[in-house]
Amino acid sequence: MDKLVKVTADSTCDLSKELLEQRDVSLMPLYVNLGEQCYRDRTDIEPGKIFAYFEQTGKLAKTSAISPEDYKRFFQQYRQEGRHIVHVCLSSEFSSCYQNACLAAEELGGVTVIDSRNLSTGSGHLVMIAAKMAEEGEQPAAIQAALEDAIPRVDASFVVDTLEYLYKGGRCSALAALGSNLLRLKPCIEVKEGKMGVGKKYRGRIEKCLKHYVADRLEQIDQIDPARIFVTSTMQGERLAVVEQVRQQVESYGYFQEILVTQAGSTITCHCGPDTLGILYLRKTP
Repeated sequence: MDKLVKVTADSTCDLSKELLEQRDVSLMPLYVNLGEQCYRDRTDIEPGKIFAYFEQTGKLAKTSAISPEDYKRFFQQYRQEGRHIVHVCLSSEFSSCYQNACLAAEELGGVTVIDSRNLSTGSGHLVMIAAKMAEEGEQPAAIQAALEDAIPRVDASFVVDTLEYLYKGGRCSALAALGSNLLRLKPCIEVKEGKMGVGKKYRGRIEKCLKHYVADRLEQIDQIDPARIFVTSTMQGERLAVVEQVRQQVESYGYFQEILVTQAGSTITCHCGPDTLGILYLRKTP
């Protein structure tokens, strides 16, 4: 029997291709611009190209939201199949994607748009919940209610190796960037109420900082939902050994049923820069 609900999401949910295929989730890509060249996130550009462009030009890649017309074309293919769509968006605090998706949904009907109030696999947690419920044949209203319950329980944070990308992207002050660089600080960026803020600051090499970061985030592990945790990063090549070290550290707690390792897409990478890593999970209560 065909599923009633089709789950879709913005590409910024940062789920792996394997997870998307397993859960029958389709992504709508945001746009990434390198000078005059426009690319589609997770479709025809990889994060390595973002880093190379920055090194060559000293300029950041630019990102742009999905238009209402793009969303409409995307949604139509599933509406024509008679399916109701539940679409999970990047936080409305970061982009106009949510508002644009709502405009398309109003015109088409049969589309429920969710403001994740989050980014990366913080949104990915919601996509996974929706996909599981859709697979089980749940109604759109029940899926929406479950996601609204989960949104305030998502704990999303990440440690950045350099504030240069966030600074040049207008998301932190020059003073904060300079101070962190001089003191070799690696700040923990936390997503709260749909917005990014600075949490604890770590000092030293990123490997050492991440070890302390994971210990801090999991200090009250009994308050965390054990079903799933994501380890998501912008690391590449040899640096993936650092990601594996973090995965092993999380695994050593013997607490989580699933530890899912994913790479951030180009949109998230544009703002966070290289050697960024976060662990993202659901708390039991808000």
